[in-house]
Amino acid sequence: MAALDWAADEAELRGTGLRLVYATRWAQHQLGAMRVSHEDRAGDAVGVLAAAEQRVRDRRPDLTVTADEIEDAPNSVLLGAAAEADLLVVGSHGLGGVRGFIVGSVGQEVVADSKRPVVLVRPGNKESGAGATEGRDRRKVVLGLDVTEVKDELMEFAFDFARRHGVMLEIVHTWHAPFTQHAPFTQHAPFTQRHKAVEDADMASALSHAVRPYRETFPAVEVSEVSAPGRAAEHLVEAVSDARLVVVGRRRAARGSHIGSVTHALIHHASCPVAVVPHS
Repeated sequence: MAALDWAADEAELRGTGLRLVYATRWAQHQLGAMRVSHEDRAGDAVGVLAAAEQRVRDRRPDLTVTADEIEDAPNSVLLGAAAEADLLVVGSHGLGGVRGFIVGSVGQEVVADSKRPVVLVRPGNKESGAGATEGRDRRKVVLGLDVTEVKDELMEFAFDFARRHGVMLEIVHTWHAPFTQHAPFTQHAPFTQRHKAVEDADMASALSHAVRPYRETFPAVEVSEVSAPGRAAEHLVEAVSDARLVVVGRRRAARGSHIGSVTHALIHHASCPVAVVPHS
């Protein structure tokens, strides 16, 4: 329901329609005696879709909504729907045993294979689309960026989302600190401090250089640049504690599916919705 509400709000803000899809296909490992006809499963789907559609209409009465039951595996249905959409929104299953959010195999496969941006929304999420501008309207959008691989698809999605919602965009870039920064020997301290200062300045400059063209394209967006040594996943999970959305990229693979370690950490542990944007 949180994903449904988020998608409805975002669709209205973007001025688009909202399509609801429900996948029905018999699990191959089930016994034939227990087999349920497609007609029965489709009947159940109609009820679920009708309730979801009514929820959207009550929330956003002017939004154009369609609903489809499709007899196929969930990942195939979602990937097919995403190919025809601006954005695909899916939910997660709540908290797991290690206090992280559970994103099932379907969600992970869709994130890994989708050619369009995918947003994963947490249960109980309250900051949604157009409605999120009410109340805590200064919540930020966070973008995790590798300055060695700046992609238009990723940057434009993050800047455009921040512009539409009228919130600040915080861009976070991290790098691995060299061993010398951790040297315990007193005689190396002056060198280590100088080296760290130079490296900090170099990385901050690289981030500013990478972001500058997009600042010029989206002048209305307030931007904060954060450059720090350390693990990207840890920095981003902490940074999004008061964020409306975190945006990360995923390289489109020619063969096979892959979710990077940072994206994997965020979709399981970030407290806000996570947008995964595929890029070349």
